[in-house]
Amino acid sequence: MDILVVGGGGRESAIVASLKKNPSVGRVWCAPGNGGIVDSVPINVMDFDGLTAFAKEKQVGFVVVGPDDPLAAGLVDRLEEAGFPCFGPDAKAAVIEASKAFSKALMKEYGIPTASYEVFSDVKEALGYIERCRLPIVIKADGLALGKGVVIAYTRTEACRAVTEAMVGMKFGKSGEKLVIEEFLTGPEVSVLSFTDGNVVVPMVSSMDHKRAYDGDEGPNTGGMGAVAPNPFYTDEVAAQCMERIFLPTIRAMKAIGRPFKGCLYFGLMLTPLGPKVIEYNCRFGDPEAEVVLPLLESDLLTIMRHVHDGTLSDGDVRFRKDSACCVVLASGGYPLAYKKGKRITIGTADAAIFHAGTALESDVLVTNGGRVLDVVATAPTLREAVDKAYKATHAITFEGMYMRNDIGRRALSGE
Repeated sequence: MDILVVGGGGRESAIVASLKKNPSVGRVWCAPGNGGIVDSVPINVMDFDGLTAFAKEKQVGFVVVGPDDPLAAGLVDRLEEAGFPCFGPDAKAAVIEASKAFSKALMKEYGIPTASYEVFSDVKEALGYIERCRLPIVIKADGLALGKGVVIAYTRTEACRAVTEAMVGMKFGKSGEKLVIEEFLTGPEVSVLSFTDGNVVVPMVSSMDHKRAYDGDEGPNTGGMGAVAPNPFYTDEVAAQCMERIFLPTIRAMKAIGRPFKGCLYFGLMLTPLGPKVIEYNCRFGDPEAEVVLPLLESDLLTIMRHVHDGTLSDGDVRFRKDSACCVVLASGGYPLAYKKGKRITIGTADAAIFHAGTALESDVLVTNGGRVLDVVATAPTLREAVDKAYKATHAITFEGMYMRNDIGRRALSGE
């Protein structure tokens, strides 16, 4: 069977690599792919006509949609109508990520623990609220913003600037026309990706993302500078609480309102002194969380995805190795702000997986083509070994302006 994976980042590179472990899988096409994926096809993720035509031309047997934008816009709906089974939610279900106001209202209605919040569509009302709210405060663009639409403001000046940039300056485009302003929560953060067929939810191994650009969790938010798995703060006791109070209630709530969710539902959690609370939902594999979770998957990914699609996940086999994994992102200088592309990349021998994210081939030369360029992923029996192994492997890679965080996994190790 040939498969089409939609997307072109590190997440999609990890998905392609995992799918290829199945001996029944033929070619795994990736659109638009990147410089490290052999069967890359230059079709934009939002070109629904082009993607559908390609699926028909190649007679692919299954489609995996990676990014949030095409999911929210209804690519799965379009492909399913054309006869192609897909892994990923339809547009009705993908709204759980596409609108933070929707997801907060869902949690409020169904008693799913989350931060208290207010929603604003008027800039004057939002600024007025900032003048009387408790600090620090979290300001979120309602819509999709490439993982960068969140500002934690510690002063009223910072908060007012964030509101004005989003609602007046249109920093996040239409995604920032409506804002969710919510309570600042404290505690360890945990990412839990889960397989769900709309009735059954099977959590994957937990992970910890590192969103800030620089060491010590300093600098602006990025799409993610690295991740580790499992997350040591996510104990068996916490997992049981999350299943009872968050995971199952969310799946049941989506089904109850006529938006059953099939695919990978990402739970971004904060382990507060009052218990686990939801920070955000994503309607797809996290990036770079997928890069540490999928290498630990023992079961066959395609078989699981087909169970999800068919509504038979209860019959599936989802197992993960007991090892640990660490991902270190190698980024272009200046990311997540301005950065240059087209820098030549040299990759030597490394004892780790290297997932391409922002790369391209120019005249058969591998060059940078994005902010997050490469994901260096190592697995080992312990987290300390995985971290050391990943950082050692980064020494085999060079390109002009390359930078990385040097403390990926440090908080997790201290938590152990």
